[in-house]
Amino acid sequence: MDWQNVPSPEDIIDAGKKKFFGYSKYLPWIILGLFVVIGLRGVIYSIGPDEVGVMQRFGRYTDLSAPGLHAKIPFGVDKVTPIKVEKIFKEEFGGLSSSVGSRHSYGSDLEQSLMLTGDLNILDVRWIVQFKIKDPIKLLFVVRNPRNVIRDVSEIVMRRFVGDYTVDEVLTIKREEIDHLAQVEMQRILDDYQTGVQVITVKLLDVNPPDKVKPAFNEVNEAKQEKEKMINQAWEAYNKAIPKAKGEAERTIREAEGYSLDKINRAKGESERFLVTLGEYKKAPEITRKRLYLETLAEVLPKAKEKYIIDPRQSSILPLLDLGRKGGLQQ
Repeated sequence: MDWQNVPSPEDIIDAGKKKFFGYSKYLPWIILGLFVVIGLRGVIYSIGPDEVGVMQRFGRYTDLSAPGLHAKIPFGVDKVTPIKVEKIFKEEFGGLSSSVGSRHSYGSDLEQSLMLTGDLNILDVRWIVQFKIKDPIKLLFVVRNPRNVIRDVSEIVMRRFVGDYTVDEVLTIKREEIDHLAQVEMQRILDDYQTGVQVITVKLLDVNPPDKVKPAFNEVNEAKQEKEKMINQAWEAYNKAIPKAKGEAERTIREAEGYSLDKINRAKGESERFLVTLGEYKKAPEITRKRLYLETLAEVLPKAKEKYIIDPRQSSILPLLDLGRKGGLQQ
């Protein structure tokens, strides 16, 4: 190796200086190009179809941007924050699926779900809240942490309404009513706080007694169900027997009324007939007496099985009776 041709450190430094100063005339243009690229990237921005952009100039709100491409002053002068105003957001309470980044942990969710009812029972209550952004300006500039505000308000309101009802009502017939009342009350409080949030849905998902008391609670429920079953069976027997008895009583009353009306009408008819006959009798006693006699015979004779015609000159009816054929000696 020829050590005489190896460059010294001074020669290397001198060569680098010559090369640097050879390119130094292009350096301003390179810097300018970098500024142009950075500026162009900061000038153009886009807003999605389900968003609005909140424009700030030196930190102060100036305008709202509609969906599409827009331009702004770069280098931190203008700042645009896209806000999704069409998306439905959801918060879960009392469950195990809290969102990432939430200050609510597994332990706090368990404590959050335990609520006291109006009859001093403890329930494990799990529910959701769905909401959307109706005023992005208030959302950004009035409330510091809207999500935590929504969660805190929801928990307070739900505890209040669960505490107004008994355990049976919360478990069964009053769930929809609690959902509606909680939604209305949450909206009122969030409007007072100027959060810019519209509550879409508040819904109880799962309501159960805590695991430690669930066996005893189930036994109580079974006893209540058995009680309800016995009551329903008693009402069923009552509904079968009472209407039948009422029907029988009504039928007996109607029959008695009909019988009474028939007797009264017959008595009235007989009395009227008697009075008419009496009047005719007074006019012609002999004729009326004979007519009554003949009418009576006409009524009685068809009912007689055997008829005997007696000669008024006979002193006895024995010769006319066939005693040997009807009994007598044959007995």
